[in-house]
Amino acid sequence: MRLFVSDGVPGCLPVLAAAGRARGRAEVLISTVGPEDCVVPFLTRPKVPVLQLDSGNYLFSTSAICRYFFLLSGWEQDDLTNQWLEWEATELQPALSAALYYLVVQGKKGEDVLGSVRRALTHIDHSLSRQNCPFLAGETESLADIVLWGALYPLLQDPAYLPEELSALHSWFQTLSTQEPCQRAAETVLKQQGVLALRPYLQKQPQPSPAEGRAVTNEPEEEELATLSEEEIAMAVTAWEKGLESLPPLRPQQNPVLPVAGERNVLITSALPYVNNVPHLGNIIGCVLSADVFARYSRLRQWNTLYLCGTDEYGTATETKALEEGLTPQEICDKYHIIHADIYRWFNISFDIFGRTTTPQQTKITQDIFQQLLKRGFVLQDTVEQLRCEHCARFLADRFVEGVCPFCGYEEARGDQCDKCGKLINAVELKKPQCKVCRSCPVVQSSQHLFLDLPKLEKRLEEWLGRTLPGSDWTPNAQFITRSWLRDGLKPRCITRDLKWGTPVPLEGFEDKVFYVWFDATIGYLSITANYTDQWERWWKNPEQVDLYQFMAKDNVPFHSLVFPCSALGAEDNYTLVSHLIATEYLNYEDGKFSKSRGVGVFGDMAQDTGIPADIWRFYLLYIRPEGQDSAFSWTDLLLKNNSELLNNLGNFINRAGMFVSKFFGGYVPEMVLTPDDQRLLAHVTLELQHYHQLLEKVRIRDALRSILTISRHGNQYIQVNEPWKRIKGSEADRQRAGTVTGLAVNIAALLSVMLQPYMPTVSATIQAQLQLPPPACSILLTNFLCTLPAGHQIGTVSPLFQKLENDQIESLRQRFGGGQGIFMVAGDNFVVLQAKTSPKPAVVETVTTAKPQQIQALMDEVTKQGNIVRELKAQKADKNEVAAEVAKLLDLKKQLAVAEGKPPEAPKGKKKK
Repeated sequence: MRLFVSDGVPGCLPVLAAAGRARGRAEVLISTVGPEDCVVPFLTRPKVPVLQLDSGNYLFSTSAICRYFFLLSGWEQDDLTNQWLEWEATELQPALSAALYYLVVQGKKGEDVLGSVRRALTHIDHSLSRQNCPFLAGETESLADIVLWGALYPLLQDPAYLPEELSALHSWFQTLSTQEPCQRAAETVLKQQGVLALRPYLQKQPQPSPAEGRAVTNEPEEEELATLSEEEIAMAVTAWEKGLESLPPLRPQQNPVLPVAGERNVLITSALPYVNNVPHLGNIIGCVLSADVFARYSRLRQWNTLYLCGTDEYGTATETKALEEGLTPQEICDKYHIIHADIYRWFNISFDIFGRTTTPQQTKITQDIFQQLLKRGFVLQDTVEQLRCEHCARFLADRFVEGVCPFCGYEEARGDQCDKCGKLINAVELKKPQCKVCRSCPVVQSSQHLFLDLPKLEKRLEEWLGRTLPGSDWTPNAQFITRSWLRDGLKPRCITRDLKWGTPVPLEGFEDKVFYVWFDATIGYLSITANYTDQWERWWKNPEQVDLYQFMAKDNVPFHSLVFPCSALGAEDNYTLVSHLIATEYLNYEDGKFSKSRGVGVFGDMAQDTGIPADIWRFYLLYIRPEGQDSAFSWTDLLLKNNSELLNNLGNFINRAGMFVSKFFGGYVPEMVLTPDDQRLLAHVTLELQHYHQLLEKVRIRDALRSILTISRHGNQYIQVNEPWKRIKGSEADRQRAGTVTGLAVNIAALLSVMLQPYMPTVSATIQAQLQLPPPACSILLTNFLCTLPAGHQIGTVSPLFQKLENDQIESLRQRFGGGQGIFMVAGDNFVVLQAKTSPKPAVVETVTTAKPQQIQALMDEVTKQGNIVRELKAQKADKNEVAAEVAKLLDLKKQLAVAEGKPPEAPKGKKKK
């Protein structure tokens, strides 16, 4: 069969995505034609996309072509999908056509565009939220998802037109957009031009009439509030009236926490931070803080929960850090383990265990897993040619080698992979290799090493993934990264290194080697648990009873989704494997990257010196948590979110509710006589509470925080409309009404204090103390809104929860952490000024004395990171001005490196004349 498509025609997006899904089930020849080419002989006007079947028949409806490809894939039709397709044709397409015409042809922006489709987007979001499924027709992707994704992609690929509050729509769109067939379709149709690629097509379409635009925009935003049924309202009132008696008894506390038969046993791990550095805000939100929110939520649900983490302490980087600081590796680990623990303690991370990997239990468990793999034939031996630096007297790990890529000629390729062409490299294949520490040329030497035979384990891994992924809460990026590794086929991976600092290899002939850190670091979770309890196997060899959630940044995904599962499956000892793999994208700092060496960004040990409480940091990091795409920390945005969302919204409501009780009713909660409007508010709050639960059960942490703020806004509006401060001065009926409003408001405040507990534990405890919330209500969060502060309950002293952040305070912090304070490096007894405080000019060099190796290494790392940024921007064909700015930063760093090495900075290279 033959599929005819054309550049810049929106209907080609879903059909190409559907064709990509059907690849392998039928042979499809894809032909690109001009938009004016007549493909179907019996049509009088040009039409694409078109599918010409082998029988000679033609399909020229986008939905019909997509349906045909789905049927080839074995998909079964269902009524819900058909309903979505009808809605797409009759409701979505008219609205979307208007929005795209306004944007591309008329050049309108913002609400002028979004207003046309807001109702349709809200409808999709609410449908996804209510059915609590990742896709439109259920748990698996259907024809409806591809058709609607293809229709929406040209507009929503610009984040400005994907409203942040529509979290379910955002997650659905990101999930589909990261799939390979959809990515290829977008590249083919839009040609890296975005929505502007549609301009020639849209210019030939009739201008939408104003009526078409209005038809999809005149639904009030409050209409969703009006859809409550009488049954929903009655159920909310019944739950409210039961009050504290609805709460189950608290789970008895265990020490140690161990799985309990018949209960939900939740094991939570945060990726082990590497011991030799201080975590920055991006590290904290990517791992420990995200996991902490879920652990605290799990405990509120009365699930039997164990949350563990620890420092990853073995490997090359530790040895290097020890050399830099003149300490032994163990002393380095002891020093930085304390630094990490203090930082997480200040951030109020509720670990049950915070351990470390340099323990006898780590050696014992790692060696046992290795012996099981060896016995079962999953370990290979081979001779490896390695680079050895004679000057540093050691074999060089991949990260300490740099040279020219043998495939594309890129001059800054790493010893394991080229960042430009993306190909994996054996370090000895590099041309002109250099030791990154001393810049000398290493020599090639042979060494015997052990390999994990991943190809032999690949089938077991695929079968396990096939059982695990359906119905799980793996994030889309975790699934995509895992599938991309499997698509290329797994290769044997070396699991040993010629180092001294690591877990010894228990095999004759390999006594002078240790296990490669990527092999045994994930085993650290097991050994840390073993240091907590000698019954650790009840957690880690109990997949039938334990639900394992693992939190990390996306760069850690392969070790948790491929390497450790292969090791555990090969050991055949019934290990508990990850059920839900939660990976974040990256958090950037302002308009760049965090850099300790350049003084850019806030690191964990610095946050506590800013005068901003830990809970404010927690709130803001969770508010901007990079769930679907990279996000950026911004001082201006921190100020705005603190002053608007916390001070004016949340803090204002909770303080007013408590103050009304104290001022008007002597500190006792008044009697409440609920009107129909009050009952409707109960139902709204209940629905938002249930939405909060749905989101957190799916580990959509950032989106669930919005539910707290939404309830607070409902409360503020309720107080503002009913004006209890005026009614308290009126008639008996007015005073009673003031009592009802105050009582209901202070109960909403009590609910918010519990919902806040996973996010802002100190603020949560403060609210609960001010309201004297009964202890059982502080520790359990049900799915219904209960009256936990009945009439007659006495509250405590109410005081403001938050302080305003001032512009000058924030500007001072921005300057302090913006790298503008000057960077000095010690060079012998001299100082090298690498960057003047306020000058954007190239580095001012006071001396050309060579800096110490560790300082050179820090700059090398920054050059590498900045080089990666430039390469990513060029690969994405970013705006030339943006690329030029990042290239300038890279050149400046290279000049700084040259100064540190005692070399004269290279002169700028001009373009050769032709």
